[in-house]
Amino acid sequence: MRHIINILHGLKPAMLMVVVQIVYAGVNVLYKLAVNDGMSLRIMVAYRFIFATAVMVPLALIVERKRPKLTWTVLVQAFFCGLLGGSLSQNLYIGSMALTSATFVSAMTNLIPAITFIMAITIGLEKLGFGTTAGRAKVLGTLIGIGGAMLLTFYKGVQINTGPTHIDLLSHGSHGAASSHPGSANHLLGALLALGSCISYALWLNIQAKMSEKYPCYYSSTALICTMGAIQAIIFALCMEKDRSQWKLGWNIRLLTVAYAGILASGLMFSLVSWCVRMRGPLYASAFNPLMVVLVAFAGSLFLEEKLYLGSVIGAVLIVIGLYGVLWGKGKEMKKMNQLVPSVTSSQKNGSIQIIVTSSSEHNTSINNNDNSIVAIKDSPKE
Repeated sequence: MRHIINILHGLKPAMLMVVVQIVYAGVNVLYKLAVNDGMSLRIMVAYRFIFATAVMVPLALIVERKRPKLTWTVLVQAFFCGLLGGSLSQNLYIGSMALTSATFVSAMTNLIPAITFIMAITIGLEKLGFGTTAGRAKVLGTLIGIGGAMLLTFYKGVQINTGPTHIDLLSHGSHGAASSHPGSANHLLGALLALGSCISYALWLNIQAKMSEKYPCYYSSTALICTMGAIQAIIFALCMEKDRSQWKLGWNIRLLTVAYAGILASGLMFSLVSWCVRMRGPLYASAFNPLMVVLVAFAGSLFLEEKLYLGSVIGAVLIVIGLYGVLWGKGKEMKKMNQLVPSVTSSQKNGSIQIIVTSSSEHNTSINNNDNSIVAIKDSPKE
C-alpha cells in the first residue's frame, strides 16, 4: 500500500498537468462559443484576468498568511509574467486567430515545448544531455509530440464516424467568425503573431521558474500575475475597442466564458502550473501543451459537430508517446539527482561534524544539535 501511495505521489505533477490541459481545452471550446455570439476577444481577455484577480487575491490572503517579503525583483518578475503569460500572449493568440484560422493557431502553439526547451537550456534551467538516455528521451519525446500535433492538425485521412451526439452548441449561427480565406499578407502577419504568442508563453514558463525560487507562494504569485495581467489587458482593450457596449455582460455564454477562463484557467490552473514548474521545470510543464489539441479535437467532434479524422487519432497516439518520452526522461533525471544528493538524516547518524572558519573577527561560535556539533572558530589572522 505504501508503494502504491509513493507511485501516486510521483505521478501527481503529471496528473495535475493533464487536468490543466483539460481546463484549457474547455477554454478553447468556450472561446469559440463566445466569438460565435459576437463578443470582442480583447474584452474577453480583459474580463478573464479581472475574474482571475477577484478570486485569487482573497484566496492568497486567506491561505498564505505567512509569505516571504515582497521585493522589487519579485514585482518586476510578476509584471513580466502577467505580460508574457497573460495579456500579451492571449492578445497575440486571438489576433492570429482573426487573421488566419483556429486550426492554424492550434498547430503553431505546439512549438511551445521546443521553444521552451531551447530557452531553458540557454539560461541553464535544463541540460541537453543528449549523450545520456534521459537526455535523448526528452529531446525525442519533445520532437515526437510536436510531430504528432502537427499531424493531427494538418493531416485528415479518412473520416471516423463517431455517431450522432445530438449536441450542436453552434447551431444558432455565427455573428463574428473570422474569414476562413484570409489574404496572403494577413496570413503572414497572423503566422508572425502566432509565433510571437508561442515565444511569449515559453518566456513566461522560464521566468515563472525563476520567480518560484524567490517567491515560492503559488497562490500569492498567481494573484500578483493575474493583477498585472488584468491591468495590462484592461488598458489595451480600452485603447483598441471603441464600442463600450461590448463591456456589458449578461447571464449568457459570455459570462460563462470569462468566468470559467478567469477563475479556473487563469486562476487555479496558473497556480498548478507554477507549482509544477518549480517541481519539474519549464520543459516538463510545456510538454503537455500538445495534449490540449487532442482534447479540443475530440471535444469539437462531440459538442461542436466537427468531423473526426484518422489523422487526429494517429496524431493523438504520437502525442501520448512523446509525452511519455519526456516524462520518462525527467523521471530518470530526478531519480539520479536524488541519488547524488546525500540525505540529512544519514549525515546526522555519522557522528559529529566540525567546520572551522577563520576571519578577521575575534569571537567563537558553537552550535550543538543532538550528537552533531558544528563549531565555527574565528581568529585574527597573523600578520
